[in-house]
Amino acid sequence: MALDFVAGCFGGLAGILVGHPFDTVKFLFRDVVEVQRDVVEVCLQAQNVSNPQYRGTIHCFSSIIRQDSFSGLYKGMQSPLVGVTFINAIIFGTYGNVLRRLPDDNSRSRFIAGAIAGTCQSGVACPMELIKTWMQLQSDGQANKLTLGKSSQTKFRSSFHCLHHVYKTHGLKGCYRGMNLTVLREAIGCGTYFASYDAICKSILNEADDPLYVTISKMLFAGGMTGVISWLVTYPIDVVKTRFQADGLHTGVMEYSSVRDCFLRSYKKEGPKFLARGLNSALLRAFPVNAATFAAVEIFYKIVGSNEEDDEEY
Repeated sequence: MALDFVAGCFGGLAGILVGHPFDTVKFLFRDVVEVQRDVVEVCLQAQNVSNPQYRGTIHCFSSIIRQDSFSGLYKGMQSPLVGVTFINAIIFGTYGNVLRRLPDDNSRSRFIAGAIAGTCQSGVACPMELIKTWMQLQSDGQANKLTLGKSSQTKFRSSFHCLHHVYKTHGLKGCYRGMNLTVLREAIGCGTYFASYDAICKSILNEADDPLYVTISKMLFAGGMTGVISWLVTYPIDVVKTRFQADGLHTGVMEYSSVRDCFLRSYKKEGPKFLARGLNSALLRAFPVNAATFAAVEIFYKIVGSNEEDDEEY
């Protein structure tokens, strides 16, 4: 049904408005050098481990707001605002249509439908996340002049300017750097996402007896916990993907020759703990974002469903 795609759009809009500030912080806590600031998740994941600038999620948040005001938390949002809305349309649209074609409506079928949906949207998610990472890892001042060669420097004016530069410099292959990890993360993550949401809703929802505000509260809780579970399962993959995509941002020279090389170098330098760098911020983001996403989708279905019933009466 086309309504599945529209519902996904509403869910994506709700999720990105709630979650983008956390995104910036997560990336800055990973491992790219000379990162000055950005929106909280990116900062935590990409900062230099030998000389960390941020002590944790709260410190990163407060530093961004102090230096850039609240607008700094929404740096680089143009790309995800358009992209995440489109991605959620693909995810929920594909998921709904695939699920209706499966013989059984159970957790296994929901995992399969979710995995297919996640795989389908990876072609959009990969370049979008690469551009978002590059945009969030640039900052004002000297660090904003990202070295893209031995003598050339530039500052990206917008997400589209960044995308044009990546394509011009590295070609289409550069835009899809980390695609294999994106597919792996999305297939596992989206499968877990929908299967766990179904299981949690079945265990706590009782729409026949619960008042509306209780039902909505339970939907928010189910959506939030679904996001937390999904990120716990896929976060190590996301860390490696982000490091691999951010590689070469400041020097113009790719440090990692492959995903395997990225993982082995990071593991040798930091040990297994690097796979959880920025996890607190990611989980802090996951609950409100996915609570908002699923609530928006469910409310949309209920409004449309009630309107269709009213139309049938006439």
